[in-house]
Amino acid sequence: MRDYYAILGVSRNATPDEIKKAYRRLARELHPDVNPDAESQEKFKEVTQAYEVLSDPKKKEMFDLGADPFAPGGGAGGFGGGFGAGFPFSDLMDAVFGQAGTRGPRSRARRGRNATLRVELDLAETAFGTTRELTIDTATVCKVCSGSGAEAGTHPEQCDMCHGRGEIQQVQRSFLGQVMTSRPCPQCGGYGSVIRTPCRECSGEGRVRTQRTIKVKIPAGVEHGTHIQLAGEGEVGPGGGPAGDLFLEIVERQHAIFEREGDDLHCTVQIPMTAAALGSTVTVETLDGAEEVDIRPGTQSGQVIPLYGRGARHLNMSGRGDLMIHVNVETPTKLDPEQEDLLKQLSVLRDEERPPGKFAPGQQGFFSRLRDAFHT
Repeated sequence: MRDYYAILGVSRNATPDEIKKAYRRLARELHPDVNPDAESQEKFKEVTQAYEVLSDPKKKEMFDLGADPFAPGGGAGGFGGGFGAGFPFSDLMDAVFGQAGTRGPRSRARRGRNATLRVELDLAETAFGTTRELTIDTATVCKVCSGSGAEAGTHPEQCDMCHGRGEIQQVQRSFLGQVMTSRPCPQCGGYGSVIRTPCRECSGEGRVRTQRTIKVKIPAGVEHGTHIQLAGEGEVGPGGGPAGDLFLEIVERQHAIFEREGDDLHCTVQIPMTAAALGSTVTVETLDGAEEVDIRPGTQSGQVIPLYGRGARHLNMSGRGDLMIHVNVETPTKLDPEQEDLLKQLSVLRDEERPPGKFAPGQQGFFSRLRDAFHT
């Protein structure tokens, strides 16, 4: 006796839902329309016969008690005689062709595509926000036909081939008998209606290409690469369908003074050696205007002076980043005799005629690094 559970690949305590899922999966794989070879057809018969038994409570009970409903005298009338009276034929149709009645005519109106527009901004505009008027080339609803695609005074008519259903049905003969299949109507393309007189303005598409101008508010704190989504500002879809979204890609122009890292700004100020040694006050440009910055006596080259709250605004948050001023001390390369003499006197006073030289921690010579490499 054949094991119908093994044929479907389920356990003996499988639920009706698990049995149905297993059958639908196998039916889709083995159906003659997918695999027309003789071996697949034979397996398809076995799978269908197994499901007919296990999906019928009475036949399943008979099989579980040790009797094969399809055996001679089993009372089920073998497979060759057609499906048993209790066989759920709709399950076969759902497994192979999908659930009936779910297609129908499809709408001409479809959602439009999304669009991306690059917007170039200066650093001040990205840091503090701005408002821009943007002209975009896009698709809008045809004003002549209001998106219907039909010439003014006409309208789409019901398709005389599918009678508005959007699909046509065909009956095919197979070893199962007569099987009905459905496919989109070739005359109307599945819409259920045809446009006899297309709109001359949009050629029946329901939309036209044009330019329009929109005003956009750029929030403070955006930076290079930020994307801003404007819902419903993209292209109108075919048939006057809803518009897609417009994405603004921010491109930040390079600034002449500042470099940006997140919401912080960085710049470099050059000061003479004497100003670094004696201290001074320098005027520094910021996004808020010129400000005076104190240079403390003894300032070294590479030292960073922060100006808190002078950077870009935080996106969607309160507060601002900082402005980091990197100090670069200039050493004079050309001295006149008087200047050279004064520096020599200073070096004598500071006992620096022969400076000993000092190495910063971690800065080793070549031989020291080579020695450490062999000891690791």
